[in-house]
Amino acid sequence: MKAVVYDGPRQVSVKDVPDAKIERPTDVLVRITSANICGSDLHMYEGRTDFETGRWFGHENLGEVVEVGSGVDKVQVGDWVVMPFNIACGHCKNCERQLTNYCLTAQPEPKMAGAAYGFADMGPYAGGQAELLRVPWGDFNCLRLGEDAEQRQTDYVMLADIFPTGYHATEMAGVRPGDQTVIYGAGPVGLMAALSATIRGASKVMVVDRHSDRLRLAESIGAIAIDDSKVDPVQAVLDETMGLGADNGCECVGYQAHEPDGQERANLTMNRLVASVRFTGKIGNVGVFVPQDPGAQDELAKQGKLAFDYGMFWFKGQHVGTGQAPVKKYNRQLRDLIAAGKAEPSFIVSHELPLDRAPDAYEHFDKRDDGWTKVVLHPAMAGA
Repeated sequence: MKAVVYDGPRQVSVKDVPDAKIERPTDVLVRITSANICGSDLHMYEGRTDFETGRWFGHENLGEVVEVGSGVDKVQVGDWVVMPFNIACGHCKNCERQLTNYCLTAQPEPKMAGAAYGFADMGPYAGGQAELLRVPWGDFNCLRLGEDAEQRQTDYVMLADIFPTGYHATEMAGVRPGDQTVIYGAGPVGLMAALSATIRGASKVMVVDRHSDRLRLAESIGAIAIDDSKVDPVQAVLDETMGLGADNGCECVGYQAHEPDGQERANLTMNRLVASVRFTGKIGNVGVFVPQDPGAQDELAKQGKLAFDYGMFWFKGQHVGTGQAPVKKYNRQLRDLIAAGKAEPSFIVSHELPLDRAPDAYEHFDKRDDGWTKVVLHPAMAGA
């Protein structure tokens, strides 16, 4: 089968790799029809993780079931399914508590928790930017879709990661009806957080970024765009909230946050959130931070540490929730919102491309080139 293979920092290619196949009775084999390129893929693409060369990417996957193992009871051949990026067993202590993002069974390293498709440090599992994908514990990990699945793939594929991740940010931030919410980062996850905050009834959603194409998308769903290359974003939030600060905020950037001049500052968005959110407010942090980052520009960040404004954070009595999203906690409800026409997360999609265009797509998406807001790869699409 064809797959998008990692060849080294900023180098990917589409190659023939061994076909995915049923390996255990509980496996499901899916013919992938849509696979997104994620901002998290870029961390690996840039060589900022220990992702091994020769592996292939892809943790945002949707497709049609073509084979099931003998131990699969629910999922059937012909079903259209979308898979959470979290690979989870469904029966460990964490899975039983809906913490499928920290499955203890799927992660082979006993000192760690959590597994994912085609992802550094999250198990040996192959990615779905390929023609076929093996789904372990298929009954648990496949979310079945309705009759409109094939026609609305670009909406439903967002259920694999970024829509539930954006929603998780607002859940950890405690967004309630009438709240004023600030979101740092207008990439795909930040835009999904803005959409989620709106769904949850926020009266005002402010989105901070500096890429005009992304800020326009934020405005298209009713958010207030704040360009931090033109104004002080903290002051802009205070001005929008009578000087009190937002009720809550979401961090959707992560450890590669940087100033408008390009200087990387891993603590930039977290400290701005402390300053932007009111006393006793909550912060949801889904932007990726890592235990070690040898490619960082300062010594603290290399060790996965931040110069965090903890004194002000404590003084203001704020709360913060962190970590990857437990996708299964939310994906069924969000699927039903899409099916009912209440949510259309595909508004962020800028490009739908065949698999063989992946190297070009990675380059443009990594450079944040104008208009490259979200790429969906279709393995069955004819090459351009």
